[in-house]
Order: sequence, then C-alpha cells, then structure tokens
Amino acid sequence: MVSSKNLYGGLIVAFAIIGIWASSWCLLMSVDVSEVNNLLLSPLIVLQTFLYTGLFITAHDAMHGAVFPSNLKINNFIGALAVGLYALFSYEKLQKKHWLHHHNPASELDPDFHNSKHKNFFAWYFNFMLRYWSWTRLLSLMALYNVILFTFHIPEKNLTLFWVIPSILSSVQLFYFGTFTPHKEPSGGYKNIHCAQTNPLPTWLSFITCYHFGYHYEHHEHPDVPWWGLPKVFQMQREI
Repeated sequence: MVSSKNLYGGLIVAFAIIGIWASSWCLLMSVDVSEVNNLLLSPLIVLQTFLYTGLFITAHDAMHGAVFPSNLKINNFIGALAVGLYALFSYEKLQKKHWLHHHNPASELDPDFHNSKHKNFFAWYFNFMLRYWSWTRLLSLMALYNVILFTFHIPEKNLTLFWVIPSILSSVQLFYFGTFTPHKEPSGGYKNIHCAQTNPLPTWLSFITCYHFGYHYEHHEHPDVPWWGLPKVFQMQREI
C-alpha cells in the first residue's frame, strides 16, 4: 500500500500547484491579448483549466487529510486556501458534503449523485451544480471580478478568458472524470460497495485528464492516499 503519511510530499505538491496556478494567473492577466484571436489562445485556456482543476484536487486531498496528515490545521488551511482560490467555496461545507458522498455513494443521500431522473451527462451535471449553488458565492465572485477589473485595470478579455472560462470548464472536467464516469451505473449494476469504477488509462493520460481522479475505485478504497499516489495503488490492484 502507498503510504499517505509522507510528512512533506503532499505539502510540496500542494504548494507547487498553488504557486504555478498563481504565477500563471498573474502572467496571463498582464499579457496584452486584445488583438489576438481567441482560437489562438485556446491552449492557454486549456492550461489554465488544468491548473484550476489542480486547485480543487488539492482541496479534495486536504478533505481526506492527505496534504499534511501530521498537522490537520495546516492541512485544512491549505485546503481552504485552494478551494477559496478556485471559486470562493466554503471548505467546511464542501468537506461535509464530500464525506456524505463517500459514506453513501450512489444513493439519495449522496449529494453528488443524480436523483434517478437526470441520468444523462448534461442533466446530471446541471442537477449536480444546483446542489452546490450559492447566490452569496455568485454575488461575491461578481463583486471580486469587478474589483479586480476596475482597481487593477486588468482587461476584461483577460479576466473572461483566463479566469471565468477556465473555472467553468474545470467544473465540467471534475464532474466528468470524478463523478459521471466513475459513478454512473454499469449495465450489469454496481459491483462493489463504493459504487465506483476505475478508468484504466495509462498513468500519463490519467494525469492529464484529471490528476488521476479516474482511478476512482482506488480512491474510494484508500481515501487517505493523495492523488499522486493513486497510480501506484492502481498498479498494485491490477497485480492482485
């Protein structure tokens, strides 16, 4: 089994993701893209989406105590910071809902699951987002957007392309690889208590798609293992 008790590994990875995201965000906000075709900026939008997803994955690991297991105060602070930077989410509220998901997967008590009516991707995604919707958070994000726009005079195009769009695309990425694909019911029904299945991609592709979130059965079986430890768990499971 991969040990999640590496004292500083999770801390280093978390700081790296937050630092790279922050550096990229600041750089992209300072670049003049006013005359550049949006299509040519697509690779940068994809990169920023990937980094936004990394913020949420970092917070997700913190919810399981995997960022800094030897000091839960620091662990939770980093989780709150990551999910706050992601979209001003409340770390405590997300953590409670996430543990409901782990304790009651694919049931009516699971906040991430569909309501037995909205099973297709788009309906499930919409229903999923409604459960995490908050007018207060939306208004706070809008206020923050305008403060940054008018106080720091960052072009609206930069804010839209490298902040708003990547955060939305990231939610789709996380939903598809972390909820829809691993928790939709197989044709023969669920085959384990976690009601989860793994997307058996090669390690490099698993990382690119969603920080190994596709190794989902392994995550539910060993929730204290950080995302970067899941490939080893996946390989060990396949060798059994």
